[in-house]
Amino acid sequence: MIPLITLSHGSRKASAAAGITALTQETGRMLGVDAVEAHLDLSEPSLDDVVRKLSVQGVTKAGLVPLLFSNAFHAKVDVPAAVKDAQEKYGVELLVGPHLGTGSDVAAVLGEKLKADAPADAHVILYSVGSSHISANEAVIELGETLSRLRGHSVEVVPATGGAGAGGAGVIEVAAAHKVVHILPLFVTEGLLLDRVLDQLPNISAATGAALTFSTPLSTALAPLVAARYRAALAELLAAF
Repeated sequence: MIPLITLSHGSRKASAAAGITALTQETGRMLGVDAVEAHLDLSEPSLDDVVRKLSVQGVTKAGLVPLLFSNAFHAKVDVPAAVKDAQEKYGVELLVGPHLGTGSDVAAVLGEKLKADAPADAHVILYSVGSSHISANEAVIELGETLSRLRGHSVEVVPATGGAGAGGAGVIEVAAAHKVVHILPLFVTEGLLLDRVLDQLPNISAATGAALTFSTPLSTALAPLVAARYRAALAELLAAF
């Protein structure tokens, strides 16, 4: 079978890689294929490293799924550039599937998190990385609206980056206006951007009087979605059999 490569952004937080590994292994188990993770930056192994090893093993094709929610710079520039470079260097055809995106299947995964973790009366912060691309931020807002319809919670997006209203300041503003707030990370795995706000929750609660709870990153809950995107990448090949 054609192996799976998951491609994440990477993180300066060393333990973040464990969440990517767990997701990749669970997806490989579901698909019944070999699976390995790669990272665009900050973490090892790189896509170059992974494709080089696969080529030595005699692999000629691999399915690749970018673990990205937004269709912004990383999806439009970094991923195609890394794929092109690795293919040209090692002669392994990389069949690239859709990135995770912000569609209804992602909303469903987030909805299950809310069902399990959030108090019934909680106002929900969908906490995203944020982007310099307006369209990417708008897509996350639409995801929040879908999630609100799905689970019945009021939902608003606070990005980790992006200036005024982002990060801890944004969480403080929301917490000052609501008695019960649940933070739902739109993150595949741990990361320093997420840590910066979660570490401040006791202080934010003390300052605002709000009861604050949070969910963990999505990690293995995304395995069915990654499997579906792998199948989409291989759709033409699978149709031939």
